[in-house]
Amino acid sequence: MRKLINRPEDFVDEMLQGIYAAHPDKVTYVNNDLRCYVRKHIKPGKVGLATGGGSGHLPLFLGYVGEGMLDGCSVGGVFQSPSAEQMLAVTKAIDGGSGVLYIYGNYTGDIMNFDLAAELAAVEGITVETVIGCDDVASAPKGREDKRRGVAGIFYLYKVAGAAAEAGADLAEVKRLALKARDNVRTMGVALSPCVIPEIGKPTFELADGEMEIGMGIHGEPGVQGKAKLATADEIVDQMLAAILADLPFTRGDEVSVLINGLGATPKEELYLLYRRVHQVLSAEGIAVSYPYLGEFATSMEMAGASISLLRLDDELKSLLAKPAHTPFFVQHQL
Repeated sequence: MRKLINRPEDFVDEMLQGIYAAHPDKVTYVNNDLRCYVRKHIKPGKVGLATGGGSGHLPLFLGYVGEGMLDGCSVGGVFQSPSAEQMLAVTKAIDGGSGVLYIYGNYTGDIMNFDLAAELAAVEGITVETVIGCDDVASAPKGREDKRRGVAGIFYLYKVAGAAAEAGADLAEVKRLALKARDNVRTMGVALSPCVIPEIGKPTFELADGEMEIGMGIHGEPGVQGKAKLATADEIVDQMLAAILADLPFTRGDEVSVLINGLGATPKEELYLLYRRVHQVLSAEGIAVSYPYLGEFATSMEMAGASISLLRLDDELKSLLAKPAHTPFFVQHQL
């Protein structure tokens, strides 16, 4: 294990201490718990937006807490769910009287703990609604979308819901828009190397030199086809896009936003190389691209690889994507 850390068991809390020290004007914590991460300045009366999940995925999940996006995040250990108590503390801190919307990925531990937090919040008079991200087409077949993992495409749910809440939409409307984004986004990823969880100290899976795994999840969950010989960038894009386009399906005349996400150890040059091919394929299919996003949006520690997400747009979703946002990890000016 080659990492810039102190004691493995202190990894998450020391990381959080660094974030709070670097961005004291933007984020803080509540309940005397570093892992109850909230936005410093929240517009009074707005719908609160909360997320949460395991560490090891920066900028997911806490990286999207800020103006125009989320208001709070409960932070778990590396690849571990935060507790219901932490989620409740965040919920109470961000509730401005208009209710709170939970947006998080489709993972068993998170579902159990967020559901319990919502029940506890209801006892305290806080209305909570939930939208679960499930964009990974490689994790369950079409027709079983409710079983799919939430991966990088959840960024779009944060962006759309965050813009709506910032503009003053009520809880029902913010939830409707988050669901609309969820139902129109699809993602698939490819892994080229494993990652190491600090407290375990060894790779989460094995890939030999010259191997890849298409469809692998952000925790090292198996891909759809198992290990395969490493293909060219264009071949990888063609394979992933074929599955994504067929799933919704995306069709000629559609307009989409494209998100090319690095998993932690992939140079941005390679992400642009992937985008080149994505743009070529979509153009040939008669699908227009607006608002491309390239970079690291949902990582897996130091895993090498990338994912591709497509969000099918209409005028309503386009207008919300265009709104500004400003967090310690993500900045967008009005588009």
